[in-house]
Order: sequence, then C-alpha cells, then structure tokens
Amino acid sequence: MTDATARSARRVVPSADAALRGAAILWFCVAAVGQLAFIVFIALFYGPSTVLGHFEAWNEKPLITGYVAGDTAGNLMFGVHVLLAAVMTAAGLLQLVPTIRRRAPRLHRWSGRVFLTLAVTMALGGLWLVWGRGTYLTLAGAISISMDAALILLFAALTLRYAIARRIDRHRRWALRLFMVGSGVWFQRVGYMAWILINGAPVGIGPRMSGPFDIAWGFGQFLLPLAMLELYLLASARGVAGPLKAGMAALLVTMTGVMAVGIFGAIMGMWLPYL
Repeated sequence: MTDATARSARRVVPSADAALRGAAILWFCVAAVGQLAFIVFIALFYGPSTVLGHFEAWNEKPLITGYVAGDTAGNLMFGVHVLLAAVMTAAGLLQLVPTIRRRAPRLHRWSGRVFLTLAVTMALGGLWLVWGRGTYLTLAGAISISMDAALILLFAALTLRYAIARRIDRHRRWALRLFMVGSGVWFQRVGYMAWILINGAPVGIGPRMSGPFDIAWGFGQFLLPLAMLELYLLASARGVAGPLKAGMAALLVTMTGVMAVGIFGAIMGMWLPYL
C-alpha cells in the first residue's frame, strides 16, 4: 500500500464512523417521534376510559378482543396491559439517550429498572391474553406473539445478568436487543402503514390478518429490527472497513425513511382519527 493510499484509507474510516453515528442518531430521532405519538395516543384514547371504568369505549377503535361484557378479569388485564405499554415505551426511550446515561445515571438506572420490569410484565401479560383470553386471529399470529414474548423474557434476563456483573458493554447490547423486541407492537403498526403507503394498497393483507404479508410481518415486526441492530453493532465495531460502515449507514438511513413513512401513516390513519 502506498503512503497516499494509506492516508486515504485513514480518512475514509473516520468519515464512515461519523456517517454511521449520524445514521443511528437520525434513526433514534425519527423513532422517538413515532413512539411519543404512540404514547400520546394510548394516554388520550385508553387512559380516561380505563380510569373511569368506561371499558366499552375501547371498542370504538377496531381491536381483536377489546371490551367483553362480563369478562371483568380480561377487561382489567387488557386495560392495564395497554396503559403499561405507554409507560414501558417512555422508559425505553429514556434508556437510549446518551446524555441521560452520562449526566443523570440515577434516572438512567431507575428508568432501566422500570423498562425491564414492565417488559417482563407485558410479555407475560401478552402470553395470557393470547392463550388465556384468545386474543389472536390466526395461529401464526399467536405463535409470533409468543416468540416475541419469549425473546423479551430471555433478553431481559441477560440484560439484568450483565448489569449485576457490571459488564456494561454486554449489558448495553442486550438492553438494545430488549428494546427492539419490546417495541414489537409499535413496529407492527408502523410496518403495516409503511407497507400500505409504499404499495398504494393493502397488498397481501387478509381480512383476518391471514394474508402472506400478515404472516411474514407477524415475525418480521421484531426480527427485522433485531437484525438491523445486529448489523449496526457489527458495523460499528473497531477494525471494520470504512466501506462496510458507510454501507450500513446508507442502509440504516434507507430503513429510517421507510419507518418515517410508516410513522406518518400510523399517526394519520391509526391514531389521530380516534382522538
């Protein structure tokens, strides 16, 4: 390698690192907007009706199994499950803010405990809603939800294990994985709206969520974000060639654009009309 080539290679890697960091920041900012919109929707639509006991108001929005007359336990479980989803999402977002980790470590630790506890609670509650209450439309859908719940429980255990052991780098990686699979419900809605808007029609979506896209996205809603995270972690490691980092940055920006389309669609089509 000539001196000129070596100097060029050294310039490429820092610029590629910066591009990858910038792409990650862009992804977080866009995702934060979408998740905050989700939190606001849950608080405004489900909050008052649940607190006041007007559970029948849930059914103003299409649900698989919302309010069921006479099913007190199921109704309470559903209401608590939905409201806790908003708290868990907010706690998860706090975990991803580097400034909070550096300048407010106590807030970071407590929001992390809340996020991890609620993630486990939500996973167990989701399993009960599916297999105990029958809140699913297809067997494939029930299996995908159960798989996501199993990954949440596994990743939560590993996140806690490495936090206790003070192996912070591994703790951070498993916490990021937990965030991705724990956001499956949000990714599901965003993914559906992105697919519909990009295709201009509900291609592959069945009347009971039994179409090919329904089945594929049932698993993709948590496996695709998890795969993107793994690629990002690999690309951001030391020693990775600059072009690979730049390629991952370009892929992440592209997927962020798709996510932005889905967030816009979810806000305009799924959430805002019911507020």
